[in-house]
Amino acid sequence: MRFVKYDTAEAFGADTLELLLENEVQNNLLVSFILRDGDKTGWLFATVKDGAGSVVLSAVWTGLPFNIVLYETGNKPNGAALTVLADGLKALGYTFPGVLVEQGLAKRFAETWTDKYHLHMSMNIMRLDAVSDTAKAPGAARLMRADDFFYLPYWLRAFAEECHVEVDDIQTNAERLKAWMKEALFYVWEDGHPVSMVANTRNTQNGAVVNWVYTPPHYRGKGYALSNVAKLSREMLNRGHKFCCLFADAANPTSCGIYRKIGYADLCVFDAIEFGGENA
Repeated sequence: MRFVKYDTAEAFGADTLELLLENEVQNNLLVSFILRDGDKTGWLFATVKDGAGSVVLSAVWTGLPFNIVLYETGNKPNGAALTVLADGLKALGYTFPGVLVEQGLAKRFAETWTDKYHLHMSMNIMRLDAVSDTAKAPGAARLMRADDFFYLPYWLRAFAEECHVEVDDIQTNAERLKAWMKEALFYVWEDGHPVSMVANTRNTQNGAVVNWVYTPPHYRGKGYALSNVAKLSREMLNRGHKFCCLFADAANPTSCGIYRKIGYADLCVFDAIEFGGENA
């Protein structure tokens, strides 16, 4: 087996995209990394190939503060490939805060990479092919407007804090929202005033990824998030996407239950494992 590092996302995609699309929802991050426009300077694209030249392990890292993301071709465990990948990355001086991937692979890579790691969180990857009929919450969805910027950057920060992911400053969130107004689909649910948000900020080749689902605590329990996610999901399917998918906190039965009511089904579980600390 041999370790291969790629200079461009295009070169990496030429070797891996077809394989990743065999499990497109599971690989929604990796596929979107290949397809996404924009500057990818400093990103890591790597594979491990077997003796016949076939890719058996794929890896992408988009830089700090994010975790490395992996996929074993066909979800076939390959300990030898993990060792080759780890040795190749360490030889180049790479270090990562952690790994985000299907839970079995996450633990096996963590064990290969370091003798100290701990589970940060588990997330269900869910897929929807048709939106179920659900009761509509009071109010209606509308597209984000510039006058939403006085509160949405704070909602983005609150979302990140609740999801235990990297928290950006308010100015960074405001710049992100400005870009999304041009490139993404971002809905605000209004019931007299804004009460919930949801976005589609990236896609795979055939599907739409639903993200940034957030309702402030004092507005919860009224079905706003359910109606907003259903609205966005239906819109994405109507636009020609074959499916929608999302990540949901596996430890939050309320949010997972909301998505299942809409029509999302559990596909697999991803673990975010952080390196350092006590072993999980």
